[in-house]
Amino acid sequence: MIRSIKPGDWLVILASVFFVGFLFGRIWHADKAQKVLIRKGGEVFEEVSLDRNRKVAVPGPLGVSLVVISNGKARVEKDPGPHQYCVRQGWLENAGDAAICLPNQVSVELLGGRKRYDSLNY
Repeated sequence: MIRSIKPGDWLVILASVFFVGFLFGRIWHADKAQKVLIRKGGEVFEEVSLDRNRKVAVPGPLGVSLVVISNGKARVEKDPGPHQYCVRQGWLENAGDAAICLPNQVSVELLGGRKRYDSLNY
């Protein structure tokens, strides 16, 4: 089967591979975040710069969620929710990254330049 592929076909295949690689690097690239937007119950609770290390306690219906900001990254360290999905999200560092603690109605989103491509935004 490989012998039936002609030189022009190889050129098209090679060009396609490079084009896909270019698109991958161009579309799925995100800028570093500069701020953290913390929401409680759909309302803005606090907007904090990532330049300063700190901990933010966010009260919710189930209890207090603890957001940690350190070395230009943010994460939810503790949450009273039963499944701990937002804690498992880990460190957020690129613009557009988010962790949502749904039962406690707390969310953390990183703000910055260009967000990473997300099919949900399409």
